[in-house]
Amino acid sequence: MTHPPAGQKSSEAGPAEGSGQLRRVALSGLLGTTIEFYDFLVYGTVAALVFGDLFFPDADPAVGTVAAFGTFAAGYVARPIGGIVFGHFGDRIGRKSMMLLTMVLMGAGSFLIGLLPTYDAIGFWAPVLLVLLRVVQGIAIGGEWGGATLMVAEHAGDRPRGLWTTFTQVGAPLGAVLSTGVVALVSTMPDDDFRAWGWRVPFLLSFLLLGAGLYIRLKVTESPLFASLSQRREHARMPLLEVLRAPRPVLLASAVGIGPFTAQALMTSFMISYAVGEGYTRSQVLTGVTVASCVALVVLPCANLLSDRFGRRPLVLAGALLSAATAFPVFALVDSHRPGLLILACVIGHGIAQSVMYGPLGALFSEMFSTRVRYTGASLGYQTATLLGAGFSPLIASGLLTTYDSSNAVALLLTAGGVITALAVWRVKETNARDLAVQAAPLASSTTSVSSAPSAPSAPSAPSARGEST
Repeated sequence: MTHPPAGQKSSEAGPAEGSGQLRRVALSGLLGTTIEFYDFLVYGTVAALVFGDLFFPDADPAVGTVAAFGTFAAGYVARPIGGIVFGHFGDRIGRKSMMLLTMVLMGAGSFLIGLLPTYDAIGFWAPVLLVLLRVVQGIAIGGEWGGATLMVAEHAGDRPRGLWTTFTQVGAPLGAVLSTGVVALVSTMPDDDFRAWGWRVPFLLSFLLLGAGLYIRLKVTESPLFASLSQRREHARMPLLEVLRAPRPVLLASAVGIGPFTAQALMTSFMISYAVGEGYTRSQVLTGVTVASCVALVVLPCANLLSDRFGRRPLVLAGALLSAATAFPVFALVDSHRPGLLILACVIGHGIAQSVMYGPLGALFSEMFSTRVRYTGASLGYQTATLLGAGFSPLIASGLLTTYDSSNAVALLLTAGGVITALAVWRVKETNARDLAVQAAPLASSTTSVSSAPSAPSAPSAPSARGEST
């Protein structure tokens, strides 16, 4: 990574912490995001398999699946709310305390879903409680990513942030590997047993993961940049208002994230439902998703290392264009009804294209906002992208499939997500050489090109109430 020029540091910088504490923070971020995404993604997998029948029995199978994905969307609708709430207190009180709270909420919500009676037992209240617990999960994960990622980025100082934020970014595919692996294991049970109680096992296991995650998180120290801000009493009074006074950064962050999250949703939760409907067995589809997630565990750190060297924008742009270009071939592979080609489709669409887009987002979003509003700005941009890109894309895809009876319509949706990300990231100024202790630099104009060399940071400016100047 290119280091900021001499004299660029401000008094807010100075995390002269040893590598031991940074490694502990990175491990905390890895475990935390893995656990949170395990809890969150287990729902999507199980919803695609049995929730339509267990919680919406009066609907026909197609409508039941859409209704189950409706609760899936409820979790995503809650994510921007979680980003705002936890972002506010994370920018006012501290990153660490919010990280602990998000983990407790997510673990408790997942565990209670595992205990939830179905429609046959309590009728109308079953889907109501399911949606309520899904909203709790959405609020929790809405605050999790921002806190975990910013803790790592702000502890890293002038070390390569792309490399270190990889630890939080790989939490998503690692959580997917764990969730799909556990569901694949229990789904080998006889179908009656799986529907009666087997589906509960992945949710109940979250209680054990919660204990391990809390143990690690209690040992990390507060972000040095936030601690310095607290000493000077320069907190933002209303971080959300300060971000919205100059909304361009958060709007661009939201648009940049649409492609990665559209690909994530269509190639995981929707793909499970679609491929099973095409005649694949549950184990074949879950194997494809698991293999793709394992590939992502390799691709993500490679993409982030390259983003430290060449910039965040070229990597995100390359992933977006690859996702758009391969959308129709990917669904053609799935429609071949050959298990090997299904796995290949998942690897291309999710393991490679989506991962190249997604990997640099942790560092990129952290670098787009100043310390006083970083938690709110980064979380709001990220979680709004999940709502727009992932929250509703399974619903839209199901509707397109029902209307046109062709996977080409779904492939077009995947292509659109990649194009939106490509256009948005073109408008963002390169950030990988930026000093997080300095006021964020202006965004690029429409004439800014994607360069292989990172731009030099702008000179420090006077403290501003805005997250980023325009």
